[in-house]
Amino acid sequence: MRIYPAFFRVCFSWMDAERAHTIGFTLIKAAHRVGAGAVLRRMFAVPASLRTEALGLTFPSPFGLAAGFDKEGRGIGALANLGFGHVEVGTITGAAQPGNPQPRLFRLVADRAVINRMGFNNDGAAAVAPRLAAAARELHNTYGDVRPVIGVNIGKTKAVELDQALADYLVSARTLAPTADYLVVNVSSPNTPGLRLLQDVGTLRPLLAGVRAAADESAGRHVPLLVKIAPDLSDGDIDDVAALALDMGLDGIIATNTTIGRDGLVSDPALVARHGAGGLSGAPLKERSLEVLRRLKAATGDRLVLIAVGGVETAADVQQRLDAGATLVQGYTAFLYDGPFWANRINKGLAKLRR
Repeated sequence: MRIYPAFFRVCFSWMDAERAHTIGFTLIKAAHRVGAGAVLRRMFAVPASLRTEALGLTFPSPFGLAAGFDKEGRGIGALANLGFGHVEVGTITGAAQPGNPQPRLFRLVADRAVINRMGFNNDGAAAVAPRLAAAARELHNTYGDVRPVIGVNIGKTKAVELDQALADYLVSARTLAPTADYLVVNVSSPNTPGLRLLQDVGTLRPLLAGVRAAADESAGRHVPLLVKIAPDLSDGDIDDVAALALDMGLDGIIATNTTIGRDGLVSDPALVARHGAGGLSGAPLKERSLEVLRRLKAATGDRLVLIAVGGVETAADVQQRLDAGATLVQGYTAFLYDGPFWANRINKGLAKLRR
C-alpha cells in the first residue's frame, strides 16, 4: 500500500506548489539533521547490482535526481539517504538572483506534470561552492568510495547579456568545478530570456570549449562536461548537437529539459492557460524525451554518456531509457507526486527487473 499519494492529496495538493516543495524539502533535510539518516540509509539501501560506471565515476544506482529540486546544494546528503545514485544541483548562476516573480511553480495533477518559470533562483556560485565541498566530504565519510555522485548544473545569469554569456558561465565553471563530480552546461531552460539561442552550434561550440578549459584548469583535473538540451529542438538541430559533442570530445548529453509545448494534456485548457508561460515537465514529456534519446544514441553510438530525463516515473521507465541507450537516468517531477519512497521503489524495481 502506498501512503504518500494520500498524504499528498490531503496536505500538499491544495497548497501553492513552491511552498509545498519548500516544506517537503525542509522535512527531508530536518530528518537528516536530527540523525535519521542512518535509519533511512538502511531502509533505502541501494542493491549492489545497480552500480554503474559512467564519466569515470562509480554511481551506486543509474537513477538520480535531476537539477531543479536542490537548486543551491542545501540538501545533498539528505537526498542521498533516499537512494538517489546521484544528485544534480542547480541550476546555479555566476551571480545570485531571486528568479522570476511568484507564483512560478504550478501543478497539473491530472497530467502528473508541473509548469515552472522559476528563472534560476539561487544564491550564486560563490555561496554554493562551500556547500558542495562539505557535501562531498560528508558523502565520502558516510559511504566510502562508492558514494552518491554530485553533479553541478550551471546557467546564465539573467542580467547578463547574451554576448557576455561565456564570461558569466566561466565564473560558475571556475568556482564550482573543484567541488563537482561532473558539470552540466544548461542552455535549454525556457525561463531565462534568450538562453535557448545558445543551443545553436555556432554559439555552443565556443561556450563549451571555454567552460571545459576553465573547469579543468580550476579543478586541476578533468571534470566531465555535459550539455543539457531541450526537447523542442528539431531533429536536425539534435543531430547537429550530437555531431558537435562528438567533434569536441564532450563527455555527454542530457536529454531533455522541460518543454514549452502544451500538446496532449488532459488538464482543463483554462487551467493550463491560467498558469501561463514556463517549462512543462512530467509524464507528458515521456515520449518526446525518449525520441530524443533514441536519436542521440543512433548518432553517437557508445561514444558519449547519455543521461535521460523527462517523464520518468517508474522502474520500467528507467529500464526503458537504459535499453534505449541511456547510461544514467534522472527524474524530478514524479518525486513531487510520489514522495520520499520514490527512489527506493525505483531501485528495488530495477533490481527485480535485472533478476
